[in-house]
Amino acid sequence: MITLLIADDHPLYRDALKGALSLSLPDLTILEAGDLTTTVDMLEKEDVDLLLLDLHMPGSNDLFGLLHIRKLYPDLPVAVVSGTEDATIISKIVGVGALGFIPKTTSSDNIAKAVEVILDGDIWLPESISEKIEDVDEAFSELADKVSSLTPSQYKVLCYMRDGLLNKQIGYNLDIAEATVKAHVTAIFKKLGINNRTQAVLIASQLELEPPATPGK
Repeated sequence: MITLLIADDHPLYRDALKGALSLSLPDLTILEAGDLTTTVDMLEKEDVDLLLLDLHMPGSNDLFGLLHIRKLYPDLPVAVVSGTEDATIISKIVGVGALGFIPKTTSSDNIAKAVEVILDGDIWLPESISEKIEDVDEAFSELADKVSSLTPSQYKVLCYMRDGLLNKQIGYNLDIAEATVKAHVTAIFKKLGINNRTQAVLIASQLELEPPATPGK
């Protein structure tokens, strides 16, 4: 029995994907998660054979969710499921270890085919995209590896640093003390091997990280 985890914050899409896969691959056990924290919790508890990951669910925020999970579970096959079809982003996704990219417009039959290909250990990409994929350079891979060592909280602080926010402003947005923000900044510098905010901002910008949404603020 193969266990697959769908990590996406849209219940209707999860239901549609689950229904399509259940019809085509009846031997699948399908689990669901709606944010990065729940995804990691389920990966800790369940023996998952394949993760289908949405780039933009809460906590994931563009590439970080993929980087974080790849760091925690380097042997877990991961395919990204997303509405974007930007070749640059997809190149980076594959470059940091995803075994596939499945646009949300993909037909049910092709989604099932993608799952089978990835479970066999191969990379699956739509034909319309595969010709546009480029290899990422070594510098990007090194940056991605460093960022993957950050905790989700540290990652959020890094994103706000990139946007030019002061520690006090970051603390307000994340509802944490300024002293806690300072501790996160110190940890970020250490993990990224840097000495100042300018270097941190450069790393965040090169990875095209997106700042986390802060409802109501």
